[in-house]
Amino acid sequence: MPRVKEEERNTHRTMKVVNHIRSLIESGTLQPGDKIPPEREFARSLKISRASLRTGIGYMAAMGVMKVRHGVGTFVADGPPQFGTASLSLIGALHGFQSWQMFESRIILESHLAALAAERGKQEHFAALADEVAEMFASMNSPSDYLTHDLLFHRVISQASGNPILAAIIETITSALYDSRRKTVERSTDMRESAEMHREIYRAIRARNAKEAHNLMEQHLRMAQIAQGMERPTDRKRSIRASKKRQVRTASAA
Repeated sequence: MPRVKEEERNTHRTMKVVNHIRSLIESGTLQPGDKIPPEREFARSLKISRASLRTGIGYMAAMGVMKVRHGVGTFVADGPPQFGTASLSLIGALHGFQSWQMFESRIILESHLAALAAERGKQEHFAALADEVAEMFASMNSPSDYLTHDLLFHRVISQASGNPILAAIIETITSALYDSRRKTVERSTDMRESAEMHREIYRAIRARNAKEAHNLMEQHLRMAQIAQGMERPTDRKRSIRASKKRQVRTASAA
């Protein structure tokens, strides 16, 4: 029960940041390209911790509303913010979508998007991919920041593919996975290996090697699926082991 209450408090703090920034954007106080106030000042105005503020901003960055630049600041992204859209995670909860099914969709779609990005990508896309790779290596000590740049890297590839329909579909899937991943990413142990793989994907796309980009993306996503499956909470593992022990004792007694 305490864990549930803590998760509810964390969600409340995250949404407090989201709603506050949304109101600033909707009122015109913040415009595309504007830099938000310094972290300490912003957290004080919201009466929340700086850690909670970073979580909320990371959430908005993953949704494409904010753009985080390590050592520079956080800016309102260009283009219309995407608020109020239906979440695939909610639809999945209603219809029983499984994580492996969403990963399977990603593997099929994103491997082809990477190939298209290698064929159609422009120099600004390559520069953006290089920036996100650099940000990943710079965020090794902050899993939540790393996750944001990971998602943004994949978003740039979708944009570079030149197919907005496929990009929109994969955006829905990755956003839904982000909602669940951000709760477990602190237990991630493969960030450096993941960053290296992202760099290889970037190099293949920049070299316009569509086949290599396709294969590397498929390999990366299969590895990510396995790695993320190992990020289950320790308490959950203990609960599973305890449940199995109870079952054994029950069977023995019978």
